[in-house]
Amino acid sequence: MSPTLIDNELPEAPIGTEELSSDLIPANEMDSANDEPGDLPAHVTERPMSVAAQERAELLNYFTPDNLKLANIDWIVASWMIAMHAGCLAAPFFFTWEALAVAAVLHWATCSIGICLTYHRCLSHRSFKLKAPAKMVGMICGSIAGEGTPLMWAATHRVHHGQSDHHGDPHSPLEGPWWSHLWWMMVKSSERKKQLLYQYYAPDLNRDPMVRFFDRTFAIWLWGAGILLLAFGGLSMFLWAMCVRMVLAYHSTWFVNSATHLWGYRNYETTDASRNLWWVALFAYGEGWHNNHHAHPRLARAGHRWWEFDMTWWTICFLRAIGQATNVDDRIPAKNAPQTAN
Repeated sequence: MSPTLIDNELPEAPIGTEELSSDLIPANEMDSANDEPGDLPAHVTERPMSVAAQERAELLNYFTPDNLKLANIDWIVASWMIAMHAGCLAAPFFFTWEALAVAAVLHWATCSIGICLTYHRCLSHRSFKLKAPAKMVGMICGSIAGEGTPLMWAATHRVHHGQSDHHGDPHSPLEGPWWSHLWWMMVKSSERKKQLLYQYYAPDLNRDPMVRFFDRTFAIWLWGAGILLLAFGGLSMFLWAMCVRMVLAYHSTWFVNSATHLWGYRNYETTDASRNLWWVALFAYGEGWHNNHHAHPRLARAGHRWWEFDMTWWTICFLRAIGQATNVDDRIPAKNAPQTAN
């Protein structure tokens, strides 16, 4: 069943969901909001569909639990996660109010501004455009969130929308709640996977100079933030503003992948198991209204009813008011959208 439509218009196809039966990849499927329609690299638009279909199938096969084997674990990611959680457990023994305050501010900046607003709604779904100053701040916040480079994050998220709760979904809870919450990130990547991912799911972003810059310098921003916190605030500041802040942000993001495909209510009928879950929306700055988002992924607002609070949307409104956010897709879904049982 398709989602309820806005003003009787055709539903938009999530990026990466085009049928693989045509002769060529649709040239306008993944155009950037800054690009002209059809502006895809020639090597993509001219590739025979049979080859493209094989490569797309190869890419989707990377995102399966079968790949989670001891010899295929990404020990860099695993070690980082263990270290951050260990620091989080140690933090109560080094508590200061100043460290807690900085952690709270950075949690909002990295999770809401960096991930939700910039990585997710701006880059992944092109719900609006950001002027260069705001875009740069958002990229910095997204980088020090420690959830991956902007290109990798956005491209992987587009795969999720294209394959949501079907084969190739990077983090479907139908493969197990722990797989969707955490284990999917532990599978070692490869240059081949990265090449296919960027080619088919983020060619527009791969042409964006600012996105490419932050993609190359991601580790510098992340490690630099930790070094600055330790140098100017000591161990307490590092443990709270780095470790505690990141662990809370990680799990709030991961609950969007896992919990909101398992529990909650649905405003719309979609082809996946996405749900709206109020406590995930609270901790993830509005991202917990996941069924709303999967029904209308291009919209800049995730809360569709008056009581579905969306802090990230409030920030987008502020940025639009000061001229830093433009072309904001602020449509409100039809008020008579059907409510379905849990």
